[in-house]
Amino acid sequence: MKIAVSATEGNLSADVDIRFGRCPYYIIFEVEGKKIKSHEIVKNTAGEQMSGAGIAAAQTVVNKGVEVIITGNLGPKALDALSSSGIKIVTGIEGNIKEAVENYLNGKIKETKQPRPGFGMKKR
Repeated sequence: MKIAVSATEGNLSADVDIRFGRCPYYIIFEVEGKKIKSHEIVKNTAGEQMSGAGIAAAQTVVNKGVEVIITGNLGPKALDALSSSGIKIVTGIEGNIKEAVENYLNGKIKETKQPRPGFGMKKR
């Protein structure tokens, strides 16, 4: 299974970035069972776009064969694009990216079904 995490930097010491579409990097972890086997650092070029960053970023991770996204937040268009591709989404996550993946693998954090308020979204 591949798990992508929005990252503040391009290394394993990075924190989870609160932005999915405009984060600078994705760290994509290859896992077997509950063990991390390897990782790949992917620069997020979609974050430099004037608009449509979330959808373009979603396409990047879809093309990498990602099955789970861990991030701080993502908008409704990115959520729709990822969900329609069958990718599980986990939002509201902070802290170290590797710890976030381990927490997911151990069931300490769960899949999200809707976007979280933030970045222009209003709470209802």
